[in-house]
Amino acid sequence: MMTLFQRPFVAQLAHRLDGMQPLIQVLTGPRQVGKTTGVRQLMAQCSYPQHYANADDVLVSDRSWLLEQWQQALLLGEGALLVVDEIQKVVNWPETIKALWDAQPGRLRVLLLGSSALQIQSGVTESLAGRFELLRVHHWTFAELHAAFGYDLPRYLAFGGYPGAVVLEYDPDRWYAYMKDAIVEAVIGKDILQSRKVANPALFRQAFEILCAYPAQEISYTKLLGQLQDKGNTDLVKYYIELYGGAFLLHALQKYSPKTWLARSSSPKMLPACPALYSMVAGVDVMRSTEQRGRAFELVVGAELMQLPGQVFYWRERNDEVDFVYQYRERLYAIEVKSGRKKSARGLDAFCAQEPKALRVIVTPENFAQFSAEPRDFLQQVAI
Repeated sequence: MMTLFQRPFVAQLAHRLDGMQPLIQVLTGPRQVGKTTGVRQLMAQCSYPQHYANADDVLVSDRSWLLEQWQQALLLGEGALLVVDEIQKVVNWPETIKALWDAQPGRLRVLLLGSSALQIQSGVTESLAGRFELLRVHHWTFAELHAAFGYDLPRYLAFGGYPGAVVLEYDPDRWYAYMKDAIVEAVIGKDILQSRKVANPALFRQAFEILCAYPAQEISYTKLLGQLQDKGNTDLVKYYIELYGGAFLLHALQKYSPKTWLARSSSPKMLPACPALYSMVAGVDVMRSTEQRGRAFELVVGAELMQLPGQVFYWRERNDEVDFVYQYRERLYAIEVKSGRKKSARGLDAFCAQEPKALRVIVTPENFAQFSAEPRDFLQQVAI
């Protein structure tokens, strides 16, 4: 069923490649969310010649291997598509791609993707400036999982995010093992620890579970540090959060403030990137609790907001809070999530008194399907 469902990024990528003189297209995003599947769907629809190469298929992926793939694509003719999967496994790939592209700009359509988001993003931004477009592929939303697998909201709150785990949901132990080994440990061990300096890998892994245990909650760096079983400082916690964010596992929202320095100095509001990451740490059974279900629902609203262009914050002053503040161009939305948790309803009024241009939005379990299907249209339609 998953191969029949086409994620929206496929059409977006096709539109970019069909344009006049397209730039190098770079797909990045979490592991196991269908990037390669989507690219194969794209290739099946394309009318122009194409050459697909996977750096995972060879023992030594060096510069000469990449040159061979480029040449094979050139032999297909002007405007052919070259797709290189697992590009991060090619030694010095950004410099090689830059040299090839600059030598013959526009001769080929080029699409690069791989499983290590950190390595790919750092590679293109450092070496391919002005030559590429980045397309971020996120975790599966509720609307996608509903369309592809018939998810309802309770199922999404417990398991949502990774389509590969769908067939394992009937067996909690197998589902947990898949999430831990094929997702989280693969990201930590292969993507982060092989490309970034982390002095204490065991502490780093422990930090992930602690951070996921506070879904949609504001928590101070000092409190987070106090739960780690080692000495450190708040800069260490910030560094860990930055790495997990770059690997598409966690989001850390800052407090909204017109003054940037105040926002950066605030305590973060933690958002696991999808509900399955929270369930993996806390256990699927916690969804029986009204408080935990409420936290999970607030988490999924925030996680889907994070997939939109723009910026997402939270806001709090004393006892007044707004769950999410979404800023896109000139628009500012104050978003309250009605999740079943007991909390004050005065936050929207207090925030809008300070920010008169802000538009009020309330997201509930009843209207969440509409929100997930077309988030920006939903916000524009219901904002007051």
